[in-house]
Amino acid sequence: MTGRAKYNNIGFLFVLPWVTGLILFTIFPVGAAVFISMSDWSIIGSAEFIGLGNFVEIFKDEMFYRSLWITFRYAIFAVPIKIIVAIFAAIILNTSCRGVGVFRTIFYMPAIVSGVAVAIVFRWVLDPSYGIMNAVLRLVGITGPNWLYDPAWVLPSYLLTTFWGASGGLFIYLAALKDVPVELYEAATIDGSTFWHKTFFITIPLITPVIFYNMVIETIGCFRKFTDAYIMGGAGGESNFYMVNLYQQAFSFYKMGYATALAWILFLIILGLTVVINITKKYWVYSE
Repeated sequence: MTGRAKYNNIGFLFVLPWVTGLILFTIFPVGAAVFISMSDWSIIGSAEFIGLGNFVEIFKDEMFYRSLWITFRYAIFAVPIKIIVAIFAAIILNTSCRGVGVFRTIFYMPAIVSGVAVAIVFRWVLDPSYGIMNAVLRLVGITGPNWLYDPAWVLPSYLLTTFWGASGGLFIYLAALKDVPVELYEAATIDGSTFWHKTFFITIPLITPVIFYNMVIETIGCFRKFTDAYIMGGAGGESNFYMVNLYQQAFSFYKMGYATALAWILFLIILGLTVVINITKKYWVYSE
C-alpha cells in the first residue's frame, strides 16, 4: 500500500462516523418516509404499496383543507405578533442600566417553559367561569367571552398564548441591536429625532436581516403548531391545526401512510412559503 492510499484510508475512517450517521439517520428515514407515504399501513402488519393513493385521498378530504386553513389563518396573525413583541422587548432591554440582565432573564423565561405546562396553565387562565382572564375583565365591568368554548373565540385564545412565547427570539434581536452603529443614533439625536423616528428609520431597517431569519423560523413554527393545540382544544374543531390532524390520522385512526403523506405535503408547503419569503427579501431586507 502506497503512502497516499494509506492516508486516504485514514481519512475515510475519520469521516466514517459522519457518513454512517447520514445514512442511518437521514437518507434511510427519508427513503422510508417516501415508501410509507405511498403505502396503506396501519402501523401493525405489513404495508401495502398503493402509489399516490394517499395523496389523491388527501386532496379529496375536507378535513385537510379545514386544518390547513385554520393553521394558515393562525400564522397570518401569530408571526407578526411574535416578531413585533420580540423586537420592542429587545429595544427596551437594549440598555446598560442597572439590573437589566435580570429583566432580560425574566422576559426570556417563557420561551423555555414546557409547552405542555403552558397549555395547561392557559386552559385555566381562559376558563370562562373560573379563569383569571375573565376575572380581570369583570373587574372593569366587561363580561368575558367563552374563549375556547366558543368557536368564534378559539383563534383569539390561541393568539393570546402567542404573546407568552414571543420572547423566543429576544436575544437574537438583542445581538442584532448591538451591531447597529451608535453614531447613527447620535446623529439622529442632534437632528432632533424622537425615539420612534430612531426606531422606524434606523433600528428596524438595520436589523431586517434578523427579522427575515425570524420570519422564516416563526412561519415554520406556526405550521408545526401541535402541543398546546392538542392539549387546550377548542369548540367546533377550530383547534384542529394541521399537525393535530396529522397526529390523529396516525395514532387515532392508525392511517400511518396517510399521515406520512400529510407530512410530505406540509414539507412542500413550508418549502414554498420559505421560497416566497426569500423572493421578497430583496425588497425590504437591508444589505450592506
